[in-house]
Amino acid sequence: MRIASAADFRAAARRRLPRFLFEYIDGGSYGEVTLRRNVSDLAEVALRQRVLRDVSALDLSAELLGQKLAMPLALGPVGLAGMYARRGEVQAARAAQAAGVQFTLSTVGCCPLREVSAGAERPIWFQLYVTRDRGFTREMIAGAIELDCPVLLFTVDLPVPGSRYRDVHSGLTAAPGLRGRTRRFMQALGRPRWLWDVGVNGRPHALGNVAHLLDRKAGMLDFLTWSAANFDATLTWKDIDFIRSLWPRKFVIKGILDPDDAREAAATGADGITVSNHGGRQLDGVLSTARALPAIAEAVGGGMTILADGGIRSGLDVVRMLALGADGVLLGRAWAYALAAQGGAGVTRLLEIFEAEMRVAMALTGVTRIDQIDRSILA
Repeated sequence: MRIASAADFRAAARRRLPRFLFEYIDGGSYGEVTLRRNVSDLAEVALRQRVLRDVSALDLSAELLGQKLAMPLALGPVGLAGMYARRGEVQAARAAQAAGVQFTLSTVGCCPLREVSAGAERPIWFQLYVTRDRGFTREMIAGAIELDCPVLLFTVDLPVPGSRYRDVHSGLTAAPGLRGRTRRFMQALGRPRWLWDVGVNGRPHALGNVAHLLDRKAGMLDFLTWSAANFDATLTWKDIDFIRSLWPRKFVIKGILDPDDAREAAATGADGITVSNHGGRQLDGVLSTARALPAIAEAVGGGMTILADGGIRSGLDVVRMLALGADGVLLGRAWAYALAAQGGAGVTRLLEIFEAEMRVAMALTGVTRIDQIDRSILA
């Protein structure tokens, strides 16, 4: 099948990945209501078609957090991405930067920050989870500073992991020890291309940034148990000062879904926020990002950079998010599907598709520059 959209990449990823990995990418929490809302609410945002305007010269470039990008988007942090393709985060970072956009490495990525940075042309963004071990937090921030990461995204909507039923059904969780490993191995045997590319040649299978904190005999997937025990549920707004005291560069608080929290974030002096419900993977039943974004943009727009993620499956969706009040977007599942389907080449192709779709959406709404996209193009 010829790939023409993010949906095509999703179908290809499903065919290529062992079930436990596909369900981890694809699933949400509880009944996945918010997961579905993220996609459906964004798809229902209607645009005004305008005609007979000179749209022969379109400029998709934008500046986000002090960086000039070819499009107002970045690849957002996705855990375990190194299990979707061989050294997956390295491949994705190269593809993103070749396309003129940024890549964000997750704290729980498979490839360590140093490896991904070495493989990238320019410094990458880094996403931070704060654990109970403040020494670990200091270590992660110091490493990101040493490697010249220009932006730190601090995720605040994961004090505890969400209840993700698909991960139980697939055997990713609730199947400990030999029984769980056997179940996952049998799934891998049914995906020989993935098994050879990643299972055999993609080693080491570890969470590069936290591997030294786990028992040497622990498997990579034991990070789920580790994270449940180590993510810090005591974090408050006062802890932002601790992180800011260590981090001298652009700082973004990720996981804002309420205007009051957005105002709190602005009061900390953060450079930006990411409007996000963690892709519907945390608290189910909350607003979709598309529904939450306009009120947040009204509350803090102009005073800080507003990024958004959740449900973005096309360049058309990027334009919709910008019209709703975002300055830029973070892609999540879309690039993970592409990476799983075709490695770095898939990410390259996905970004080409998004660019083409953005150009059509801009031309048919009568805008030629990113800074012209606002609520005036909404029906």
